[in-house]
Amino acid sequence: MKIKQPEPFTFKAEGDRAVLLLHGFTGHSADVRMLGRFLQKNGYTAHAPIYRGHGQELEALIDVTPEQWWADVMDSYNYLKELGYKKIAVAGLSLGGVLGLKLAYSEPIKGIVTMCSPMFFDNEEQLTQGFRLKAKQYKQLEGKDKETIEEEINELMDESKDMFTQLGQFITSVHDEIDQIYAPAFVVQAEKDEMINTESANYIYNTVEANEKNIKWYKNSGHVITMDQEKEQLHEDILEFLNSLDWS
Repeated sequence: MKIKQPEPFTFKAEGDRAVLLLHGFTGHSADVRMLGRFLQKNGYTAHAPIYRGHGQELEALIDVTPEQWWADVMDSYNYLKELGYKKIAVAGLSLGGVLGLKLAYSEPIKGIVTMCSPMFFDNEEQLTQGFRLKAKQYKQLEGKDKETIEEEINELMDESKDMFTQLGQFITSVHDEIDQIYAPAFVVQAEKDEMINTESANYIYNTVEANEKNIKWYKNSGHVITMDQEKEQLHEDILEFLNSLDWS
């Protein structure tokens, strides 16, 4: 069975405000698509890239690095600037929030939203389990038999060890730099998040140097909060945060 590949999106709105939306590890633009449409309806242009190796079979992730994902984020930020947007905020889910934090201490952005974003690489077991599950689901969609799937997944897990090591190093490097962030910040954390150490949210909130910062916990949501049952409230809260920024 041929699987339709996801694509990046740019939802343009009237005005000069733009938001860069960043998806999670093993995810793609669908992670933030509903949020993007909501923001567009409320006057914000929304752009979401897909990092290299994402949105396809998980074997594609083995040969890419977090530095390449960071380069993809910078390309997307510059893409918005080339479209004429000088006022850009960033909202990122999970790994997307980590990449967004790096952008916040590297470039002059209007504000940063992190959603269920890890700051401690102490979740490798959960990550590898999630990675294995995603790989299995993709291979089932491809119509492969059970034996082939198990064989390919075991090989994939052996070959992905370096990738997880590099991912951990990248998260740690961002963890050590976020006290250089002065842009307003909104830290979002799902209470039912079983993928990351939820103390990451408190660490981000307490460590960024922004004068304007807020943290909110969502008691009925899991890790992919942008697609969970409190997503409408999340949309409204992010809009309220964006509207509070100084866009002048």
